[in-house]
Amino acid sequence: MRDDAHMLPQPSTPHALAHLPVIPPGPLDLLYTDDTVIVLVKPAGLLSVPGRGDHAQDCMAHRVQAEFADALVVHRLDMATSGLMVFARGKPAQRQLSEAFAGRLVDKRYEAIVHGLPEPVHGDIDLPLITDWPNRPRQKVDFSDGKPSLTRYRTLQHDERTSGTRVSLEPVTGRTHQLRVHLAAIGHPLLGDMLYAPTEVQALTSRLMLHACVLSFAHPANGEPLSFESAPPF
Repeated sequence: MRDDAHMLPQPSTPHALAHLPVIPPGPLDLLYTDDTVIVLVKPAGLLSVPGRGDHAQDCMAHRVQAEFADALVVHRLDMATSGLMVFARGKPAQRQLSEAFAGRLVDKRYEAIVHGLPEPVHGDIDLPLITDWPNRPRQKVDFSDGKPSLTRYRTLQHDERTSGTRVSLEPVTGRTHQLRVHLAAIGHPLLGDMLYAPTEVQALTSRLMLHACVLSFAHPANGEPLSFESAPPF
């Protein structure tokens, strides 16, 4: 296996997410709920599903299930990422929504702030990704064994003072850490990214500047189109 053509900076700590603050329990930020679907906004710093060990049991799934006992996980956001998540109520809805995600029938859009100004200002990032096993949970570009991965990006606003650029991101595929790895691979890591950004870019903000802001899909019970938006908190 040959070395990656796009080398990513190493994280400053092997436990790169350990610095994130504890998110105190509180009311769910619910946008929509019925007998089949729950849509809400996950805060940055909260796991989507439980991790390993007693210290990693607090998560979005458990908080939702405390209020909706039949809620089932459909997809995940990284712990450091905030934004829209959908949960299914019951196995049939979970199966249909999972198939929609797998079949790329769900429209997902993110906003992020990256370091520098991407050139061109819009385009595709088509780089295959694979787990970097010796450095889990990191992912890496691998042209030999990586899975096809495609991200579309569009520049929204550039701040010359901070050298940061707000971008709209569409993950056509849904690989782990895809947006973070792809932007770092083209030389524009996300601000606050403790896994893929160099130390000086990590230090520019107290959180990962990535938010799931649009989620659109067909209702699993009746097929009606549902679309939700959540403004980035940064």
